[in-house]
Amino acid sequence: MRRPQIAVIGAAEADPALLAAAEELGTRLVDAGMRVVCGGRGGVMEAVSRGAHASERATGGDVIGILPSVDGTDANPWVDIVVPTGMHHMRNVLVVSAGDAVVALGGGAGTLSELVFAWKLGKPVIAFDRHGGWSAELAGRALDDRRDDAIVAVGTPEEAVRAVLAALRPS
Repeated sequence: MRRPQIAVIGAAEADPALLAAAEELGTRLVDAGMRVVCGGRGGVMEAVSRGAHASERATGGDVIGILPSVDGTDANPWVDIVVPTGMHHMRNVLVVSAGDAVVALGGGAGTLSELVFAWKLGKPVIAFDRHGGWSAELAGRALDDRRDDAIVAVGTPEEAVRAVLAALRPS
């Protein structure tokens, strides 16, 4: 049976509190039986990858990193499956496409593009409303008043995993 894949997006450079939240999120996602998809590099991506490996349920195939470059060695050391694309920023659509749901932590312009792609693709989007960045700016907001799919606001990794599980439950 295929395990759910959760795309985790966020700041490439982040403060220690945001990185700690990302690391805990990675652990909790794998604990809950999911895989992590990310951009495969530093910041939130590295922290969530490291956290995934800290789970007692970690299997060695839990972290998929979709890189902007063609050089697989650009991946952080916690990525299990490296996907070099050579697509630079355009790889952002691949990151969110690979997720059954998307969780955002902080982030700048790259994270904003991923949030928009995720929303356009109809993915459930969960965003941390703490730590600043685009996740905090858009948490709880609908990107279009004609659609009933607001970005779910969360404050902790535990709340994020609960929101992901709720979003993945069949209606």
